[in-house]
Amino acid sequence: MLWLYNIAIQLYGLIIRLFSPFNSKASFFLKGRRNIFAKIEKKIDSTVPHIWFHFASLGEFEQGRPVLEKLKEQYPNKKIIVTFFSPSGYEIRKNYALAEAVFYLPLDTAANAERLITAFNPELAIFTKYEYWYHYFKALHHKNIPLLIISGIFRPNQIFFKSYGSFHRKMLSYVSQFFVQNEESIQLLKTINIQNATLSGDTRFDRVAENASTPKKLSLIEKFCGNAPVFIAGSTWPEDERLIALLCTSNPEWKFIVAPHEIGVHHINEIEGLFPQAIKYSTFATDETSAEHQILIIDNIGMLSSLYAYGNIAYIGGGFGAGIHNTLEAAAFGIPVIFGPKYEKFQEAKDLIKIGAAKSIQNINELNAAFTTLTSTGNEGDIAKNYVTSKTGSTDQILQYLSQYLKP
Repeated sequence: MLWLYNIAIQLYGLIIRLFSPFNSKASFFLKGRRNIFAKIEKKIDSTVPHIWFHFASLGEFEQGRPVLEKLKEQYPNKKIIVTFFSPSGYEIRKNYALAEAVFYLPLDTAANAERLITAFNPELAIFTKYEYWYHYFKALHHKNIPLLIISGIFRPNQIFFKSYGSFHRKMLSYVSQFFVQNEESIQLLKTINIQNATLSGDTRFDRVAENASTPKKLSLIEKFCGNAPVFIAGSTWPEDERLIALLCTSNPEWKFIVAPHEIGVHHINEIEGLFPQAIKYSTFATDETSAEHQILIIDNIGMLSSLYAYGNIAYIGGGFGAGIHNTLEAAAFGIPVIFGPKYEKFQEAKDLIKIGAAKSIQNINELNAAFTTLTSTGNEGDIAKNYVTSKTGSTDQILQYLSQYLKP
């Protein structure tokens, strides 16, 4: 199986090169890894031990960020290196202040793993949620470098638990400790004889609770909202936006803020076509009638987690595609949430539905009904916030475990 894995990695690299002239993400992926080891060796002193955090993308970064930041707070002299697999994480966090350096992760080959770990000289490696790379894990294991998976989550349909998944189970055997989100993950790992797993919950709860406790003041958003009730649509895709446009038309007394997942010019133009009376955030300050508009389109990245402070209800996008985005950011601010049908992979979404703080919808009729229900009784937001608060504490549990490796 190893030979097949190695071929797949090389094919992936080839596909990225073929698509890079036509796809911006592929282009960033390729350019960011060009001469990557020269960049690493120029910036990193390999004689100094480092703590290596790896994240698949921006969402995993925000998930693991509480651990990174608290670790740095408790051990300020420790040097941290961050790597990303995806451009959506690297391009936004490449200048992250608490890291000595931020890099793209080179493709997972035996040579790359050996060279990277020699350059990083990690005393500890921490991966968030998923990203299982055979050669990196094996190299860390052979050098006796502790490897942690935090906020991990496992499902029965994953290849680890299939009869033909022995190669992927081998990857898991290289992990020193798993910190997982739910009891199901603990039990699944036991079925493949992995006992080194701890139920810690999801570090995202710590992150979103902290964010909600110290909200940023956004003057232009305050001006737009005025005294009207506000509907926040976060991380939306076209299928979401078409439904929201219909909801907006039937609720003229509400203000709508739409923060799409993709903010390229083409997509922003599509959204403007759906909401012809909307104003873009980038032109808001110069428009004398800006506060009179009903719809505001957020055409930048980085504001969404603060926008929820101004909402009365939120719609979380992605539920008509690969899966919903982060519901917890909104719930932490004490507002109920709505999302599309693909949410089964997300425990918090299922929990929020169960306790009455969220609704899943498939069409405009269901969206109208969910909107009416969640804005009528008034206590769903409190239920959502209490749910988030009750799930905090994962970061402290992980840091307590790490203390055996990290002396002040």
